[in-house]
Amino acid sequence: MSRVTKRRGVTSTLRAFLDSEASGGLLLMGAAALAMIAANGPFAAAYFHLLHAVTGPVLSEKLGPMTVHLWINDALMAIFFLLVGLEIKREFIDGELASPDKRRLPVVAAIAGMAVPAIVYLAVTGGDPALLRGWAIPAATDIAFAIGVLALLGKRAPASLKLFLTTVAIVDDMGAVAIIALAYTAGIDGVALLAAAIILAGMWGLGRLGVVRIWPYLIGFVLLWFAVLISGVHATIAGVLAAMMIPLRRTPGAPDAEDSTLHRLEHALHAPVAWVIVPLFGFANAGVSLAGVGLAQILAPLPLGIAGGLLFGKQIGIFASVWLAVKLGFAPRPARATWMQIYGVALLCGIGFTMSLFIGGLAFADPAMTDDVKFGVLMGSLASAVIGYAVLRFATPYRARPVNETIRC
Repeated sequence: MSRVTKRRGVTSTLRAFLDSEASGGLLLMGAAALAMIAANGPFAAAYFHLLHAVTGPVLSEKLGPMTVHLWINDALMAIFFLLVGLEIKREFIDGELASPDKRRLPVVAAIAGMAVPAIVYLAVTGGDPALLRGWAIPAATDIAFAIGVLALLGKRAPASLKLFLTTVAIVDDMGAVAIIALAYTAGIDGVALLAAAIILAGMWGLGRLGVVRIWPYLIGFVLLWFAVLISGVHATIAGVLAAMMIPLRRTPGAPDAEDSTLHRLEHALHAPVAWVIVPLFGFANAGVSLAGVGLAQILAPLPLGIAGGLLFGKQIGIFASVWLAVKLGFAPRPARATWMQIYGVALLCGIGFTMSLFIGGLAFADPAMTDDVKFGVLMGSLASAVIGYAVLRFATPYRARPVNETIRC
């Protein structure tokens, strides 16, 4: 295979990934809007009844009988996290984050983009003990939603910015997974956790034996999901753990190689996750009744802290860290991108929709507080999307300086 052919393979795969995420993000926007209409229209009672309808047995004493909402948040979202884990592993071993030089900027930006929103949240909520568990809610970025907004800009956003946003969101997802595992896990069942470890070891052994078929790993994933579910650790962590056990063959220039199990599974999951699972999650979690809601409730510390963390914390943390990294020579600026465009992308990183709603559901069990979380996430994400889009829409595009241009003092 020639170098030209290989390069085309890489480019087409990246474009397919971004197109898939963009389409899924636009669909997610529609699902969220539909959820708000359903929660505040004549079918509101039916909407909430459907979400809490009992549809299965008691799989975990902590969760109780399985409902439609639980199947979506604890089962389908485990598949979402499986895809997230596959993307993380591929990027760090065989992708844009495989080189230390390439991972410096997105890693620094993601860390700052998680820390500063948490600080803003804690500052706004005033250290209220009842609200402390929500510190991680504004720390997440919704890659599908953000890429969806970028897609609306067409060629106004250079490819380097799309890649930068994608890699920042992937590193951000790693941090969110760690937060969920460490901060939102209680009451560990040692026997179930041991069973999960044995299942993981079995999946690792399959890889060592050279098994490349997908179905044995999918069976292991289902068994692992159940073990993690009853262990007390949130079940979605099973998706990331399983992804780490899926064998990957380094195939530069041919990322859809038939003998690379991870690439084939990732390719197979993209469409159902982007087009079905993420929109379903949005529809099931974005609906909040606005009946009786006043300015005082919207400006309460919890929703205001989340919105402030997403809108202000994200843009400050990401833009400031990128500026410092470039100025200090720690990492280069994304190619053919102006500082105004980078600022616009930093704003888009404040779209925390899917992961923020997910962490919010883990942080607070009180329905009233859950609604406040939704208000905050919707306000912060919507403001970040609108302002970020406007900044990128009217930002002056990058213009390379002519080689023979005379620099005047």
